[in-house]
Amino acid sequence: MVRFTLRDDQWERIKPMLPGQAGGRGRPGRDNRLFLEAILWLARTGAPWRDLPEEFGNWNSVYQRFARWQKRGVWSEVFEELAKDSDFEIESIRTRPSDARAGG
Repeated sequence: MVRFTLRDDQWERIKPMLPGQAGGRGRPGRDNRLFLEAILWLARTGAPWRDLPEEFGNWNSVYQRFARWQKRGVWSEVFEELAKDSDFEIESIRTRPSDARAGG
């Protein structure tokens, strides 16, 4: 079971910003919160993509989705919102996943 690092109130604030919403263009995302938690796990641990625990899904699928969101500018918007909380460590997260390579 995944232990969430985002509080429910943080999740509710950023949820509308995320692609893959029901009723939007394209196929809805399977689980945006789990996906976001995977990215936060990578940022916190500094682990390569290939070491992503299976409970978050296939590492390559997570990476591909991360890269699509990066191109769309989703991460800067999400992290800007989360940075409003003094207890959210934004600096380590800002620098980690975007610097990662898929092969890890």
